[in-house]
Amino acid sequence: MTDDDSFDPEADEAREVAAEAGRDQEEFLSLLPHYYRGEVGQMSTHLSRLDLTTDWAIALLTAVLALSFGSVDSPPYFLLLGMVALVMFLLFDVRRYRTYDATRSRVRLIEENVFANAFDPVGTIHRDWRKEIADDLRKPTLKVSTLEALSRRLKRVYLPLVTVLLLAWLFRITVFVSGESPLETAAIPGVPGIVVIVVVGVAYLGALLLALWPTSREAKGEFHGEEPGDWKTEE
Repeated sequence: MTDDDSFDPEADEAREVAAEAGRDQEEFLSLLPHYYRGEVGQMSTHLSRLDLTTDWAIALLTAVLALSFGSVDSPPYFLLLGMVALVMFLLFDVRRYRTYDATRSRVRLIEENVFANAFDPVGTIHRDWRKEIADDLRKPTLKVSTLEALSRRLKRVYLPLVTVLLLAWLFRITVFVSGESPLETAAIPGVPGIVVIVVVGVAYLGALLLALWPTSREAKGEFHGEEPGDWKTEE
């Protein structure tokens, strides 16, 4: 509490104290690093949550493989249940990825228009970058569409995991158990094997098309189309 009874937080001059800092160059530059560190910290938190989802998906994949091949009596549809669980992880991942990208977009606007311009003053800048950040802080919005996030996370993480389970399932119904036809082994109680095989094939083909389908790029700040220079190396 302050002993100064003249301070009124509802007064216009008190409510606009930040606006005064924004109009003064020195005060704005002293405020900017604190805001930048806060955004980077928030971005790191979202990235950690995103990585945690991927870690759990990989742990699930390992457990399902161990359970399915631990005994010849283990039903092959355990691997299909693993695929369904991976789809659920993918849906969680998409939501977290979009939230992470929203924070990363603000960080990249600052890096591009403040720090990059400080190192290279003749570089191009986004003239309305301060207004863009202000509008987004007042009304946060997601920058990446669900379709792009789904396609990107499928292609980078979940499609390879599902492919591993698919190959394991094909091995499980064809080679792992001798004396049974693939249609018999692939069957689920109440569902014929041919139906299971067709559904799995169609679902995987749909996931493959979704991962490779060209979409407009809205994700900001990722390594994309970079060109190696004198101090950069090609991967």
